[in-house]
Amino acid sequence: MFEDDPTTDNIVTLPFVAARRAASAPALGRFGRLLGGSTPMQELYRRIARVAPTFATVFITGESGSGKELVANMIHEASGCTEAPFLALNCGAIPDSLIEAELFGYEKGAFTDAIRLHRGCFERAAGGTLFLDEIVEMAPEMQVRLLRVLETRRYTRVGGEQELPAKVRIIAATNRDPQDAVREGKLREDLMYRLAVFPIHVPPLREREGDAELLAETFLHELNEAAGTHKAFSRAAIGLIRSHRWPGNVRELKNAVHRAFILSDASVDLDFADVAPPESEGRCLRLPIGLPLAEIEKQVIGSTLDLCDGNKRRCAEMLGVSLKTLYNRLAEYQAATVTRATL
Repeated sequence: MFEDDPTTDNIVTLPFVAARRAASAPALGRFGRLLGGSTPMQELYRRIARVAPTFATVFITGESGSGKELVANMIHEASGCTEAPFLALNCGAIPDSLIEAELFGYEKGAFTDAIRLHRGCFERAAGGTLFLDEIVEMAPEMQVRLLRVLETRRYTRVGGEQELPAKVRIIAATNRDPQDAVREGKLREDLMYRLAVFPIHVPPLREREGDAELLAETFLHELNEAAGTHKAFSRAAIGLIRSHRWPGNVRELKNAVHRAFILSDASVDLDFADVAPPESEGRCLRLPIGLPLAEIEKQVIGSTLDLCDGNKRRCAEMLGVSLKTLYNRLAEYQAATVTRATL
């Protein structure tokens, strides 16, 4: 089971697997489902192995698309409690009026629509891990409630009186600099320190020398396995993979490989226009005349989200739409990508 603090005692080390793609290729580092043999990834693996068997609260930081939820999953899987639940909650996707009920649950009759007892995330994840993504998007008053639960390890359902034990490990994440969020009044300083008992930073893909090519080869191999094909990257595609900065990180790379796989025959080519962001000058975006309105909207949303460093609430405010509308649009784009991939 878990210990109280992330000490160096009682540490278990998850096996590090080095597998070769080919005799002439460099080794591909693997830690569970995390891939990459670069120095920053080796440090990430070491920190995961250290904190996993403890009960310490973990605060994960990293850019959008870098794999923060996967890191949280790996911490859970390496904890020795794999039979226990892993529950992820996106704090930016739930309205402020509902997040308390979603976290702590509610009693029957607590409010008009409470026709039955509802078990919240803390209760459903009991004995396991609760991953709170985009923690900075949580309303300040809820941050106070969460801090109280972290300190007392007890909570009460909405409309209830009985205190329940919070037998769950908390892992939080944000794509923003926590110190900046504190200065801007988006994150309580006391909550930040309470979450960051053991901080972990996920490195962006541009800082992971050699990993982009290895990841791309892995993604292509998985697609070939699923489709029963034997496609391979062209020399030009390999050059692009090595030279592109991948501002969308692993997520962007994976989607680019998937698109290229669908559009290519035996030789997989990546068109730079397909992976590079739209041309921009400062806060301006250049788009070709005649581009369909739906594509214009998609490009504007994507560029605004990049400008906001992935902060969806701030992006929605800049675009003059509700947070729910923004999430609906992003879900539509994701669904369209999945649909094209399965055709």
